[in-house]
Amino acid sequence: MNTKKPISLPSASRWHWGLLILSLMAIVLHFSLRWAGLSPVATLAAADIPLVCVIILGGIPLLFQILLKLFCGDFGADLLAVLALVTGAWLGEYLAAVLIIMMLSGGQALEAYAMRKASAVLLALAERMPSIAHRKKGEQIEEITLADIAIGDEIIVYPHETAPVDGTVTDGNGSMDESYLTGEPYQVSKAPGTSVLSGAINGEAVLVIRAEKLAHDSRYAQIMEVMQEAEQKRPSIRRLGDQIGAVFAPLALAFACAAWYFTGDSTRFLAVLVVATPCPLLIAIPITLISAISMAAKSGIIIKDPTVLERLPTCRTAIFDKTGTLTYGKPELMEIIPEAGISKDDVLLWASSLERYSKHPLASAILQAAAKTKLVLTEAASVSEKPGQGLTGIVAGHEIRVTNRKKLLQATPDIASVLPPTAAGLECIIMIDGKYAATFHFRDAPRANGKSFIHHLAPSHQFNKIMLVSGDRESEVTYLADLLGIEETLASQSPEQKVAVVRAETAKAPTLFMGDGINDAPALASATVGIAFGQHSSVTAEAAGAVIMENSLVKVDELIHISAAMRRIVLQSAIGGMGLSIIAMGFAGGGFITPVMGALLQEVIDIIAIANALRLTWGSSIETDLNR
Repeated sequence: MNTKKPISLPSASRWHWGLLILSLMAIVLHFSLRWAGLSPVATLAAADIPLVCVIILGGIPLLFQILLKLFCGDFGADLLAVLALVTGAWLGEYLAAVLIIMMLSGGQALEAYAMRKASAVLLALAERMPSIAHRKKGEQIEEITLADIAIGDEIIVYPHETAPVDGTVTDGNGSMDESYLTGEPYQVSKAPGTSVLSGAINGEAVLVIRAEKLAHDSRYAQIMEVMQEAEQKRPSIRRLGDQIGAVFAPLALAFACAAWYFTGDSTRFLAVLVVATPCPLLIAIPITLISAISMAAKSGIIIKDPTVLERLPTCRTAIFDKTGTLTYGKPELMEIIPEAGISKDDVLLWASSLERYSKHPLASAILQAAAKTKLVLTEAASVSEKPGQGLTGIVAGHEIRVTNRKKLLQATPDIASVLPPTAAGLECIIMIDGKYAATFHFRDAPRANGKSFIHHLAPSHQFNKIMLVSGDRESEVTYLADLLGIEETLASQSPEQKVAVVRAETAKAPTLFMGDGINDAPALASATVGIAFGQHSSVTAEAAGAVIMENSLVKVDELIHISAAMRRIVLQSAIGGMGLSIIAMGFAGGGFITPVMGALLQEVIDIIAIANALRLTWGSSIETDLNR
């Protein structure tokens, strides 16, 4: 396997978290000393000591950090925060200064947490692979590392183990789960001569494979490389507060300088800076964000990357995987075509009575269909399921055989005349007493609300383009697209091809990608916003910005509404707060507001902005379009 270590994005700094806690402790101690009952003068001086300590220990390092950003040309909300911090210390408004320090440190810690990334995803991918392989040498079996596997080696893969390299089966019959690679939801049968992909999980049988590639050249290693590249190229989004502050901060500073220049009164300069302190940006935005994350968590939606909430309302292209995303990821019996004179219920009863003893992937679909029809299963005898011979047994005095078209035609070519035409999807043939009885057709069932969900994306959420991109066969992808009304489809796409599609669409417009399974992880990481259903794959959950724990498209719609509400409230708090500050700046520049009055007025503006930011917390639920 590829041993190259991924480049991790910065994680939340312990220093920022420590400064945040220290600031909170200083504020609590400040009020405790003020309320201690000492004389007013002595109490005020003592109460300021913890605040001054925080300003010295935390404010000065923060000041140098932000100055470094300014030298790099990053003019945002932090600029006015630093000026407000210095102004607060200059005016003796130590409590306000510490509050600004607390918000600065908390905001930077939150931002760093939001952008944590690739190493966890790659680690989860790496942990899926075995550390050793079982090589067959004559009659001996030896354990070797993956790096020691040579092309042509015979490797034994035991039940439920992961194939360490790409190869070809030389001995054994069984099945493997390749859904993380191919996107197809079914077990893939394996027999001598069939190919095996590295990373595929073996079923119940022991398989011997001949290595066709070295471990670091195999398919799984290639996916890890694509995953690493996708994570490293993930776009970096500035905080919304910085975007607004980049415009507001220079205007406020220019206005403060103008007030001082034209009046010669430095007090007006200080007053303007005090009322221009961007607390609505530094306080209201994180509160709204945390409220949105909490509301999402209550709905079973885990926000792994908080910038998802900012980006999702801007997405104009939606790309969906098929298996496990727009479908349930498991086969469902869709149609029974019986031979003339045979009842559908009878053939379903006899087949399901036999299938309950089978571990074949289609057995559960047949049993579910029988349960829906409320059939009472009967006993089966002489049950046998030998590789290559299908499932046989005696039910209600009849010899029942469940097989597939290919095996049946190989054994009895003349039966082709009575079989129905082949159709898309999977099928099995039911034989009763050696005669053809029925054909069962299976499909990967679409999710409930799938059609209404797809159709509402454009009118309700301004999505201009909707695509279905899957690793499944074209016939299956086209069938689902026709059911849901999706016009643009791409089938048989490898993980690498999915990444290319997502990158191409993201270059045109902000893109949402939604998938389920490890094969979707690189595309999830490459999209503007990646959303995953999280019940089946921790790797996918790590790669996605948001994870829907309850596999329901209604929850996806809830997330879209939560993000839209958060963005709307953030803009209201930030722009509204800035608007009130601009009005106050006019009065401060005119000499009608002193620095002390400005600090009090700014606190009122902060309270209004914070109260608006808390609206998401006060809301009990999110109304979705699919529930109306």
